[in-house]
Amino acid sequence: MNKLNFNRVLFTALLIFFTGNLIAKENSWIRINQLGYQPNGSKVAVFVSKEQDSITHFELISVASKQVVFKTTAGQRFGAYGPFAMGYRLNFSAFKGKGKFYIKAGGVKSPEFRIDDDVYKGTADFCLQYMRQQRSGYNPFLKDSCHTHDGYTLYGAAAGLPDSTIIDASGGWHDASDYLQYSTTTANATFHLLAAYRDFKNVFADQYDWNGLKGKNNRADILDEAKWGLDWLVKMHPRKDWMFNQLADDRDHMSMRIPKEDAYYGRGFERPVYFINGEPQQRGKFLNNTKGTSSTAAKFSAAFSLASQLFKGTPQADLYATKSLSAYEYAFIKPGVTQTASVRSPYIYAEDNWVDDMELASAMLIAKDQTAADKAFQYALQEPVTPWLGKDTASHYQWYPFINLGHYELAKQLKDKRRDTIIQFYRKGIEGVWNKAKHNVFYRGVPFIWCSNNLTVSFAIQCLWYSNLTGSKEFDELAQANIDWLFGCNPWGTSMVYGLPEWGDTPVDPHSAFTHIKNYPINGGLVDGPVYTSIYKNLIGIQLNDPDEYAEFQSDLAVYHDDYGDYSTNEPTMDGTASLVYLLAAKEQEGLAPVKSTNGDRKLHSSINMSNINTKPGTPAAIPIYQMGAVVKSLNPAEPAVALVFTGDEYAEGLTTVEQILAREKVKAGFFFTGRFYRNPAFTKGIKALQKNNHYLGAHSNNHLLYNDWTNRNHLLVSYDSFHTDLKKNFQAMEDLGIDTRDSKLFIPPYEWWNDSVANWCDWNGLRLFSFTPGTYTNADYTWPEMGNSYQSNAALMNKLKDLAATPGKLNGNILLLHVGTDPRRKEKLYNELPAIIRLLRSKGHSIKRIDELIN
Repeated sequence: MNKLNFNRVLFTALLIFFTGNLIAKENSWIRINQLGYQPNGSKVAVFVSKEQDSITHFELISVASKQVVFKTTAGQRFGAYGPFAMGYRLNFSAFKGKGKFYIKAGGVKSPEFRIDDDVYKGTADFCLQYMRQQRSGYNPFLKDSCHTHDGYTLYGAAAGLPDSTIIDASGGWHDASDYLQYSTTTANATFHLLAAYRDFKNVFADQYDWNGLKGKNNRADILDEAKWGLDWLVKMHPRKDWMFNQLADDRDHMSMRIPKEDAYYGRGFERPVYFINGEPQQRGKFLNNTKGTSSTAAKFSAAFSLASQLFKGTPQADLYATKSLSAYEYAFIKPGVTQTASVRSPYIYAEDNWVDDMELASAMLIAKDQTAADKAFQYALQEPVTPWLGKDTASHYQWYPFINLGHYELAKQLKDKRRDTIIQFYRKGIEGVWNKAKHNVFYRGVPFIWCSNNLTVSFAIQCLWYSNLTGSKEFDELAQANIDWLFGCNPWGTSMVYGLPEWGDTPVDPHSAFTHIKNYPINGGLVDGPVYTSIYKNLIGIQLNDPDEYAEFQSDLAVYHDDYGDYSTNEPTMDGTASLVYLLAAKEQEGLAPVKSTNGDRKLHSSINMSNINTKPGTPAAIPIYQMGAVVKSLNPAEPAVALVFTGDEYAEGLTTVEQILAREKVKAGFFFTGRFYRNPAFTKGIKALQKNNHYLGAHSNNHLLYNDWTNRNHLLVSYDSFHTDLKKNFQAMEDLGIDTRDSKLFIPPYEWWNDSVANWCDWNGLRLFSFTPGTYTNADYTWPEMGNSYQSNAALMNKLKDLAATPGKLNGNILLLHVGTDPRRKEKLYNELPAIIRLLRSKGHSIKRIDELIN
């Protein structure tokens, strides 16, 4: 090849290379959570492309330094999804730094984002702006009143309330961009707001007065907002034998306007108020499928119950308590579901379930009536899993609320095996969604039905509650994927919350009269979210007003439009926003005071008082290192120390030898035995000697149970009930020997094998879970030659310990575990090497502490 031809070939190759790279860049995107990521949480961006080219790695780059701070492989390649041919989940959870960053992969650069504990700070309060703007009666955003003449009654004649009777029903919140008001959504929204304050009160500010105007009133703004809902619910349940389901109907939809006094109902400015009589109700040609009084009444009862607790000490508390009981009784008038009514169109809130509401209402009454727990559990058994979970579709608001709130409220209060049953209901629902989600790059398992964003929020909350109940972090990435979806990690790359974050791509043209007519912002409003394309194409009266800025991301799967004309995907809802307030408050709380473990995860077991870890005044506190909720090391740079721990179950031939060596060397150790060990008469003398010499005596389970699977650590092999029963037997065996178990709060799991759930169970029982320090090897002293490669001789174990000790500081804070007896097939016993082990530790400057002194 001559030089000219070579240059032509080279130029052509470079042209193809650079042109191909340009095409890849133009047809590829990196989607992120625009709010940012918390350092110790799940952190995943999504690379998607309309091309088939693969990527091998990605880089995380600091905005400040322009340097690559983290680089790793791209991981699994996912197939086609929506408008994209393929994608990758770019997981950078291992990076724990803070700052501002962007990601580069496949020639594509992501938007910039923050990693910090406070990325959710103020977001829950931000969304309360939308709730205030939705107020009916006096509206603080408009500084004007609306709908003050409501309303005239319908369907209450059988209860002594003739049609057209005038009652006071002003107040509450408008449901969405229309001005209807529903008791079912209001009660659910109110409960979420109250629960958010109860569970995360530290994140809420006091910047507004009760009326929604700027100014402090010594009460958190979220409580003011919840009370606005409560005051209206009181009006909708004015007597124990009266309850109303709905204010106004879809005649409201005849025009979009700023809220005022409406005259669409033939009664001046009055609007109809629909009585709950447990029967189907029809106006015009449409008939709903009401079968009873329970679903709405139970939601009333739950909201009032929680309000009576949170407003305790105020004049309203007794009223709310009374209303909670009368609403609960109203639910039994006719067990069944109450649906909303419609006149002009077929669209209603077609709720089909009610036992979940009864479970919640019953659970909220347990403090006053212990029999309510049995009732709640029976209701729980009737709907163990919210039906939409894991399904491809459902009718509009068919399974409302979109998660079973009663499961969480009930499980928190149960202490027996029923608690585990309830928790498994949550797990089954999560697994149903996960089985769909794991096959696509966005981990999307929520169906694209109307109000899909509401379902997304609710599912993320269910994952959060499951984690709270079990301590498990198994579904953390799935939960965070749903949160990330809401803030931009979705095919359209946009946030689904108006104005959040303020610097991001968020809705600007929602289906709202406030924005469309007056260009008023609707800060914090959660829009409905994407729907199946098949649904969108069959809805009545949808026509886009402007060119679709997301046209290249629409697909045969789903669509989303930031366009006033699309009421199916871009209309904000009051109840969805209230649920989002709870979720964002939970995320903000996570960032307030994270405690790091060995893998950077936030420790869930708050009963441990970090200020008391080191008991000597004037010395620096030790730093506990956690693994799956258990302490495995405790560092104190100012005082290098280790602890010796011994366990026993079947064998104890070395018990006397160990006790004598420790006495001679003046060392105190920890001894953790099973219940059957403590009960064995042959071991009693040795145990008494340990007790007399002030060694730490603790529990190791009664029957040496294997708590979780060896190959799948997240899979539990025991229930909480069996764990608790076994543990009680262990402690009883200790008490029978005269051991005061009030001083035995440390617990080492059988087989030294556990997971987050076991750690949480220990926490519930006032125990502190710990285990040996990984990489110390002495725990392998139970092996024998016939075990093949698993066998570790005394010489091998001692050499590994010496190698470990050779690195300065490597042993500091370590917990060394040995056994007081081993299988007879092991002829050499490591406990005979105790003098050498103690000399080695001391030669490296380590004091040998009793285990409770090291980690408490």
